[in-house]
Amino acid sequence: MRIDQVLSRAAELRASDVHLGAGHSPTFRVDGQLMKEGATITNEQIESWIRELLSAEEFERLRREGEVDLSYSDGEGCRYRVNAFQQQGLLAVAIRPIPKLIPSLTELRLPPDITRLISQPHGLILVTGPTGSGKTTTLASLIHEINVTSAKHIITLEDPIEYVHEHVQSVIHQRQIGRDTAGFAPALRAALRQDPDVILVGELRDLETVRTAVTASETGHLVLSTLHTGDAVQTIDRLIDMFPVEQQAQVRSQLSSVLLGVLSQRLLPQTGGGRVALAELLINTPAVANLIRTQKTHQLRSVMQTSRQIGMQTFAMAARERMQSGVISMESAKPWLDITA
Repeated sequence: MRIDQVLSRAAELRASDVHLGAGHSPTFRVDGQLMKEGATITNEQIESWIRELLSAEEFERLRREGEVDLSYSDGEGCRYRVNAFQQQGLLAVAIRPIPKLIPSLTELRLPPDITRLISQPHGLILVTGPTGSGKTTTLASLIHEINVTSAKHIITLEDPIEYVHEHVQSVIHQRQIGRDTAGFAPALRAALRQDPDVILVGELRDLETVRTAVTASETGHLVLSTLHTGDAVQTIDRLIDMFPVEQQAQVRSQLSSVLLGVLSQRLLPQTGGGRVALAELLINTPAVANLIRTQKTHQLRSVMQTSRQIGMQTFAMAARERMQSGVISMESAKPWLDITA
């Protein structure tokens, strides 16, 4: 079997991820579940496949550093996010197919008020959730919405670039960490000198990047980024806790001013197959800003529960709506339901 045959099979299965390594069969994640198919992969086979996916320079970096992230395009216009790595002295690779078309916000079934947030001229929007929850797709959809509705200069900083945007109304420059720039923090500092209206930061990985993102939001830019946090409230606490204690009061004040909203999401099994986003949305209002500023973030969930009329929703509210409309089953919704939402 060739690597292109593996990728074709992934497309047939509508797999979200493919795992390949010596000593086990090709493994596909379909609707969130792993399934193995085919013969056991040999050492020679996995090395041959990885050499097809990587350039000579990338393969050398894999051998030197033990892992490498990249995007791969086949001859038919299909793109993949690839992470090749070494384990127990052997090679392995995780591959994620990237849809050719960027889904719309409506297709993703995200809270409609997120469109109001991305129409703002400046501020900070965070998309959060664990690995594999669809954050990258959501960010791509948000950027696409801006691109088709307004004339902006958009700079994206990504590791790696997954979705490739075409210029519609906006001008978009996409920079890949490790190829076009050394890291998120220096790229973000440079972006501020490139006349951007909108900056997408693939991930807020370190204090310097967070600090610069907040500053960019304060100085007239719309900044979108991600965090690996469980929910909207946890996101606020995580951001503040990244700073030294003596700086946290100032950060609370800054965040209460620049934050536009936090969209947290998961992917759940959809009735009839596939997966669907379950999202909660925290929108910054005077009440929310006051709770952030005065260290009362534990009260934010109560505000979300009582602010549906202005677009906020909790995971529990979203799960109940999805279940009642038949999009997800009671079994899928149950872990997210609670009696207070």
